[in-house]
Amino acid sequence: MANKTRSTRFLAPTPHRGYLRGAMPEPIILAVPKGRILDEVQPLLTRAGIRPEAAFFDERARALQFKTDRPDIELIRVRAFDVATFVAHGAAQLGIVGSDVLMEFDYSELYAPVDLGIGHCRISVAEPRDMAARDDPREWSHVRVATKYPHITRQHFEARGVQAECVKLNGAMEIAPVLGLADRIVDLVSSGKTLEQNGLVEVEIIAEVSARLIVNRAAFKTRAETLGPLVAAFRAAAEEVRDAA
Repeated sequence: MANKTRSTRFLAPTPHRGYLRGAMPEPIILAVPKGRILDEVQPLLTRAGIRPEAAFFDERARALQFKTDRPDIELIRVRAFDVATFVAHGAAQLGIVGSDVLMEFDYSELYAPVDLGIGHCRISVAEPRDMAARDDPREWSHVRVATKYPHITRQHFEARGVQAECVKLNGAMEIAPVLGLADRIVDLVSSGKTLEQNGLVEVEIIAEVSARLIVNRAAFKTRAETLGPLVAAFRAAAEEVRDAA
């Protein structure tokens, strides 16, 4: 009986879709911070030619990634501090973030080409009202400060020759002096109402803050044909919003 020969079929591995000839490139990911700043971000996105799906502006939506009217751009909505991390590590290529976050983390992988002119506030030192009445910041030699900005805080006080002991908190800074956790705080201040309601007053302004467009440096080189026009669109949008104000 003749031996039967088995035919063997070799299947070539399927290449990653990003490398298929004629395939769409991976979409650009734009990271945007959660919270009240979304109201200011919306007109900028519209003027830059990006219209997110409706769920993006719904704070009750549990999704974190959203489509836009452009197939080449998607959005993620994350905590402000995480925006810089996503972009620095290349998980997102663009982001909108406060200059306070850039000062705190100082990622070398980030390029911040556009001041968007929104999200205005300041980083300030505050202390209890009764302490401020008898206190002179020029006489400080050592301070204990509650803050979510330990790098900015230490840098600020070191420049003045003051030793800063930082207690890292992620929120509820204003209650730290009341409970004896720290005598002073360093935090973002907008209207100052939260400080006032907790018996605190500003005694120093460390820096003025506004939102910036950030770009991953490596992506800006490898995907310049897409990211370059987007940066230009956001720059023009920011100028239009400023002129309309």
